[in-house]
Amino acid sequence: MNNAPQIIKASGKKETFQRSKLEHSLRRAGAKESIIAEIVAEIEEWLVEGVTTQKIYIKAFNLLKKRRKGYAARYSLKKALMELGPTGYPFEHFVGQIFEIQGFDTKVGQVVQGQCVQHEVDVIATENHTQYLVECKYYNTQDKHANVQVPLYIRSRVNDIEAIRCKLPEYNGYKFHGWIVTNTRFTTDALDYGKCSGLHLVSWDYPRGHSLKDMIDTYKMFPVTALTQLNKREKQQLMDKGIVLCRQLASNPKLLKPFGLSEIKSRLVLSEIDELCKD
Repeated sequence: MNNAPQIIKASGKKETFQRSKLEHSLRRAGAKESIIAEIVAEIEEWLVEGVTTQKIYIKAFNLLKKRRKGYAARYSLKKALMELGPTGYPFEHFVGQIFEIQGFDTKVGQVVQGQCVQHEVDVIATENHTQYLVECKYYNTQDKHANVQVPLYIRSRVNDIEAIRCKLPEYNGYKFHGWIVTNTRFTTDALDYGKCSGLHLVSWDYPRGHSLKDMIDTYKMFPVTALTQLNKREKQQLMDKGIVLCRQLASNPKLLKPFGLSEIKSRLVLSEIDELCKD
């Protein structure tokens, strides 16, 4: 569009509306090019100076939802991750499931002994004499990023755990690696320190090709909070029972029974999951 308006980001900063960014986000949601063209045209006609990116997101989400709920669920993925709250507990289970689907023996919320003190490790993933000690940093708003204090702290914890495990016979021949996974982003200093110190950092869009959103797409690890057929209370009830992934419901539909959903609504939920995960 000519003379594109200034829009306001979540940080409060202004930027010129870019059609290509909206197209890319719709394309990532799986929308066909014809649908993308329709939605972008409708949003460009609706746009006014000073509209927020949040309002643009809501508008695009509702337009997608009218066309295909699976598209809308994928489009809302970033927001859905932030709804894995209000504590970080569901996010820990979500990350644990990502490792488990890759064949790791995974344990969540473990208290382990270090050489100096005990540590609570969010996720421990083990495979072929390699063990990942994973810290999960969950934030419920996009403007909160993991700063350099996070990898500084985790590096010292991993060192303390590794120092004692290397001496234990049951870990003979094991290699240990520290990971940090966040649902938002790392600051530049955090990334620099993480790479320099040997930590593996994963955020919403880092590292390229193996970011959190890439792994979700690759392994179809969509959170239940992305579902449009469930309300907030129903999603929270599922998470309280440790059900954080759509694929858990797809593989065992009976998990929905204790939550009092009607037969019709249960079918709609399962149909949306099938639509979301089949592509």
